[in-house]
Amino acid sequence: MERQFTGTVIRTTGSWYDVRTNAGETVKCRIRGRLRLKGVRSTNPVVVGDRVVCERDEEDAGVICEVVPRRNYIIRRASNLSKESHIIAANLDRALLVVTLFSPVTAPEFIDRFLVTCEAYRVPVTILLAKADLAAQDPEAVAAFKATYESAGYSVLEFSAFDGTGIEAVRELLKGHTTLLAGNSGVGKSTLAGTVEPGLDIRTGDISESHRKGRHTTTFSTMYPLSSGGYLIDTPGIKGFGLIDIA
Repeated sequence: MERQFTGTVIRTTGSWYDVRTNAGETVKCRIRGRLRLKGVRSTNPVVVGDRVVCERDEEDAGVICEVVPRRNYIIRRASNLSKESHIIAANLDRALLVVTLFSPVTAPEFIDRFLVTCEAYRVPVTILLAKADLAAQDPEAVAAFKATYESAGYSVLEFSAFDGTGIEAVRELLKGHTTLLAGNSGVGKSTLAGTVEPGLDIRTGDISESHRKGRHTTTFSTMYPLSSGGYLIDTPGIKGFGLIDIA
């Protein structure tokens, strides 16, 4: 067995990283203490989607020695450390931003900041307007939302995991690509993931009645292989999205 191997980070749990090797094996790895990325002050130097070079230690666990230069990534201001950044995922073909106009309402500021960051770091993004079955009760609000973002050049796709609206179109977007699924808690990311790829073990949660906001159900970013080819990265719900290095 070779002591050194290359792979992709498919899950991060704080101090441990699951790395899928080129041969398809998943190895639990730690990060080498002095590994730091040049020019990036980040709370997480290694993220889901990273290509990494690793070595096996004496106990056959892995140690991440090097992060291969990223072709892109999505980054935000760390929520509790204003001068630090938090990288959500790297090496993406596309981001799908899940938003809702009802139960809960996604703030326009959140949407705009996410879109600006995707533009800055060269990540194509499609807006998924969730809960189309509820949105049908207010078609004027839906039309106004779509007009705003489509006139800015973005695709807006309505879907409902409840009645199946738009699900096949989402599957087509995912096919053969590495895709980040992002959005606030409670917008239905995990439900969507489980609908487009039945069998994925992703927990879903209810909306908090007291604040009409979602509860976090995904606690760590995870990359899931898709039966149609490609990968889906499910992330914890993002409450705020502070820009970093963008005036």
